[in-house]
Amino acid sequence: MSALRAAKHALRREMKRRVAALSPDEKRRQSRVLSQKLLAHPKYVSSERVAVFLSMDDEVCTRDIIADLMGRGKSCFIPRYDGGGGSHMDMLRLHSLEDMDGLPLTSWNIPQPPDDDHSREEALSSGGLDLMLMPGLGFDRAGRRLGRGKGFYDAYLKRCSGHPRGKPYTLALAFKEQLCEEIPVDANDVLIDEVLSEEVQ
Repeated sequence: MSALRAAKHALRREMKRRVAALSPDEKRRQSRVLSQKLLAHPKYVSSERVAVFLSMDDEVCTRDIIADLMGRGKSCFIPRYDGGGGSHMDMLRLHSLEDMDGLPLTSWNIPQPPDDDHSREEALSSGGLDLMLMPGLGFDRAGRRLGRGKGFYDAYLKRCSGHPRGKPYTLALAFKEQLCEEIPVDANDVLIDEVLSEEVQ
């Protein structure tokens, strides 16, 4: 294992430990604070086409954000990860909270549209994206992000660069416990534009 891979592996373990130590109430509290900050953010307000991750238990909860997107009539896109071992991901249109609640769960316990659902609009096959909300295990203030090691988001952002609309503004939602001094990265890691947390204004 290379030194970089070893450093990322160790940091993933540490980040998972930090988030696991948070109580459900504290995760809900920080999620509410971050949702309110995001909903007032100029980039969010001005964006019409927004990609949102469907949060897992160790991530900032995005349900209120999705409800707001629907309420404002914005177009909401959610990930469909390729479970075949590659790093391919599509961003597919979500129509409502009821639509979200009816999605099947993957082996990672994440709701997503099934592979045989070809009826949904894919963001890059149409108008592209204005804003992408980024999940992750850890972040630093320079925009470096520690993902889960699969490369889904880095690969998708590179595909976005080839779209006429270009790469969307990328904004991470982070528990304050997920902030680090410096995340180890390599040439394949795409920097994000902004990290939103309770401590970063």
